[in-house]
Amino acid sequence: MSELKARFEAAVADSRTLATRPDNATLLKLYALYKQASAGDAAGPRPGFTDMVGRVKYDAWTALQGTASEEAMRQYVALVDSLRAA
Repeated sequence: MSELKARFEAAVADSRTLATRPDNATLLKLYALYKQASAGDAAGPRPGFTDMVGRVKYDAWTALQGTASEEAMRQYVALVDSLRAA
């Protein structure tokens, strides 16, 4: 587990220094995977109608509900690796 955690943390750092900015859908996927990996399933109420960005982020995160933290870390690392290779 510690090797996966180290790879995940390295991928988080790498995601901030990508050569090109990913599209919004990819950024949303990165956000949701990060939250699922670091905090687990989404908790609390869904943001209100006036907070559209928060609402979309919350929905993306809840779409991963039930995904194990380790699996979310693996998916995050794989996505960042594919973005670095592109």
